[in-house]
Amino acid sequence: MTLKDSVFKNEVALAISILLIATCLRAPFTSLGPLLETIQASLHLSTAAAGLVNALPLLAFGTISPFAPWLARRLGPERTMGLALVLTGVGIVLRSFGTIWALFAGTMVLGCGIAVCNVLLPGLLKRDFPHSIPRLTALYALTMGISGALGSVLVVPLSQLPGWNWEWSSGTLFILPFVAAISWLPQLANGNRRPEMETVQVKPSGKVSLWGSLLAWQVSLFFGLTSLTYYVCISWLPALLTNAGFTEAQAGNVHGLMQLSSAIVGLFLIPVLKWMKDQRLAAVLVSGIALAGTAGLALFPQWAAVWGICIGLGTGGTLVLGLVFIGLRSSNIAQASSLSGMAQGFGYLLASAGPVCAGAIHDLTGSWSAVFYASTVLCVFLALAGWGAGRNIRIGETRSNPVSRTGTAA
Repeated sequence: MTLKDSVFKNEVALAISILLIATCLRAPFTSLGPLLETIQASLHLSTAAAGLVNALPLLAFGTISPFAPWLARRLGPERTMGLALVLTGVGIVLRSFGTIWALFAGTMVLGCGIAVCNVLLPGLLKRDFPHSIPRLTALYALTMGISGALGSVLVVPLSQLPGWNWEWSSGTLFILPFVAAISWLPQLANGNRRPEMETVQVKPSGKVSLWGSLLAWQVSLFFGLTSLTYYVCISWLPALLTNAGFTEAQAGNVHGLMQLSSAIVGLFLIPVLKWMKDQRLAAVLVSGIALAGTAGLALFPQWAAVWGICIGLGTGGTLVLGLVFIGLRSSNIAQASSLSGMAQGFGYLLASAGPVCAGAIHDLTGSWSAVFYASTVLCVFLALAGWGAGRNIRIGETRSNPVSRTGTAA
């Protein structure tokens, strides 16, 4: 085998591992949505407490994400990713024990594992696939969405099997981090043979302060509002639908349809971005689609499938753009890693308040429509943040970079 063939084989194996890791980034906690009312009744939780179950992973994302680059400096990106997958699997198993403490503790543990994976993946793409960032970002967003959709569709039927319950159903998600960890084992060995790449990957640049950069904050706000809108909808859409007369299984199907829509949008969005001077119009357009979906659910919940697709397309598009922005708006690998930690740390801390606040709004008003009206307002601010983050410029620059279009930026 030639050196070129060996490099190609390693790149293919790495890309497959990244896609398998992507299956773990959403399904382990979003798939709990269709089961949430069952869990709430089983453990006698209030609506706000049930919302906390959905908020805990986001809180973990927000608190752990800024420290993930530091951890990668100490252990190396490959070992850190392996540890994160182990944490995700342990959290899934712990959560399935069926007690209140296990539910909250397991959810927090798996959230910590997913948080580290979330931060490291954009940096790995910047390092190992610098000329394919938008394409691979779309692929791993697609994989993430499909796995989340399948989880949402399957958890309720599995929980209704003879002898099964929500604990067994949610526990089956352990297969995702297990398979991803097995596929990642060769990367642990490869990482030991390229220490210079690890150093470049995570060493702070020290040249530009991200916390003082307007563009970095616009990227972070765009990512945060995307996450806030998405996780409010993903957490409470089944509850709105069952309240509107849908069965639990039907609500799970719409829930899955929404996630599937969020997955496929990247396949259409990325080719279009190649022909655009910048991404501002795209950011406003997908934000508007999400706005139509949230407003439609509040006004006409009987057309839930249509609005679920709109929310999926809109938030899926903004998620892909948010991840692409991390690569395109950074000037080097180190800055991409730091921006990823900042955007996801701030973004998920903002998003973590969403499910709890939404549950509190429902408890105060007795209506799920009020929650989705509030989400509609969030989509307006999402479009404004996207207009700023979508400028064709990198952090530290004061003018547009004429060579950094989506299709060619490193």
